[in-house]
Amino acid sequence: MTENTNETGTEEILNADGEQVETENVENIAPKAKQEEDFKAKYYYLAAEMDNMKRRFDREKENLLKFGNEKLLSNLVGVVDNFDLTVAALKNDNDDKVQNIVKGIDMIRTQLLDTLKQNGLTQVESLGKTFDPNFHEAVAQAPAPGKEDQEIITEYQRGYILNGRLLRASKVVVANNN
Repeated sequence: MTENTNETGTEEILNADGEQVETENVENIAPKAKQEEDFKAKYYYLAAEMDNMKRRFDREKENLLKFGNEKLLSNLVGVVDNFDLTVAALKNDNDDKVQNIVKGIDMIRTQLLDTLKQNGLTQVESLGKTFDPNFHEAVAQAPAPGKEDQEIITEYQRGYILNGRLLRASKVVVANNN
């Protein structure tokens, strides 16, 4: 094949026999290559986007499994509080029948706490610990000789953590010796 320039200034492509070859096919090669590059770029973009979407979906699914029962567990914590109050109120009664009831209620409370623990709920330890605003809510300060400043001396309401996330802060009284 040879290329010649004709009188009009356009190139003619001739084959071995000297006949003109259609240039339409030659001209379409460059746009097709660009089109293929565009399709490749779009493919890679969509593949990356699909990968990101899959990761995001997996993360959301994991959080749903971890924290999906948060509302239910939050309500059951109130039931545990009521068991605690009942046991505390009846613990000092001298009647044997009442003490047997207290033991039964305490057993049910323990079983409920074990079930909650199996579902990722743990109690916030407070008494004797230093006050941490991430886990404790101070409802009062009181002088406490023999205790360090900011040490928790009384716990009014126990706090709970669900799979590493605070569900409810402990309501506490903090020592203030100043």
